[in-house]
Amino acid sequence: MISPMSQPVDSSSNALETSPRSAPALHRQPIISTIGARAFLLEAPGDFDLASQRRIWALAQALRQWDALGEIVPGMTNLLAIFKITPEDPDAVTARLREAWERAESIDIKGKTIEIGVIYGGEHATDLAALCDHTGLTDREVVRLHHEGTYTVFALGSAPGFGYLHGLDPRIHMPRKTVPSLKMAKGCVTIGGMQTGVAVLTGPNGWNSIGFADHQMFDPKAAVPAIMAPGDTVRFLPERIEL
Repeated sequence: MISPMSQPVDSSSNALETSPRSAPALHRQPIISTIGARAFLLEAPGDFDLASQRRIWALAQALRQWDALGEIVPGMTNLLAIFKITPEDPDAVTARLREAWERAESIDIKGKTIEIGVIYGGEHATDLAALCDHTGLTDREVVRLHHEGTYTVFALGSAPGFGYLHGLDPRIHMPRKTVPSLKMAKGCVTIGGMQTGVAVLTGPNGWNSIGFADHQMFDPKAAVPAIMAPGDTVRFLPERIEL
């Protein structure tokens, strides 16, 4: 099963186009490592792209047939498999996971389309100026490139309902902050490395805020608490631009 309380591993970190994972993935093997005694992390070879994520989704589907697994947690081009009890032969588990990866065929999850209204700039765009300095673009160019994008939800995690969104224009990639903001507001629209997202909690946050969305991303009382799910398409619509 996939536990709603589990959090995916975001191994992308601040990886940009120069990441060593950007080599062709066709003839490369996944990296498989252990986390504690019962958990195994498989990291897909190659780019942090939709093709790799589709194979992760296919692998997650295949592993649901393994009775020995207690949790399966797809992340950003990686997957965490947690066993119910400590495996007697970790090397055999690693080999079996590698075989499962080789057999996994890419699948496309047909999700819904989510439109999120954004106030770009203004009091919540605390990192827009720094992003302009980093990219050499004007604030209006950054805003345009962000809202013109079409994004795919790769995984949920880090906080309940937070979606890791792929599809950010490379021209506005920006590393996460070395010193996080101590109290970034819930609803801030952010950029972290090659990803974008919407903060679902108020608190410390290392991503770069460029605007604000008054959109309920997670409702614990709802039948489906998180509005995003892997495979969904997200578009940001500029409600107002305050620059």
